[in-house]
Amino acid sequence: MPTKKKVSILNSERTLLSSILFLALGLGLIVGYCHGSTIGFGAAYTVSGASLQVVINTTGWPAMAGVASTLIGILLLIIATMQAIVGQVHWPGEKASLSGVHELR
Repeated sequence: MPTKKKVSILNSERTLLSSILFLALGLGLIVGYCHGSTIGFGAAYTVSGASLQVVINTTGWPAMAGVASTLIGILLLIIATMQAIVGQVHWPGEKASLSGVHELR
């Protein structure tokens, strides 16, 4: 009879997938509805003279929804990172589980 898996409160996989979804949606809205975008790069002999300029013009609801969705995605990505870090820590009272290894008696 199979044993039940221990359900973890910190599910970083679902949070990571949600963050990817929100980031893709937000950046897709911003880039998909942009008009009149300009990208320029100027290289110079001294590094302090080099420049990069990216201008993206998006107006209306795609701009607002895209920024909001991108910010939510970034927040979820930070939360998923924290959950993954905490999930790797073994607390003092917790038994170390070895899946697939049976103790010999």
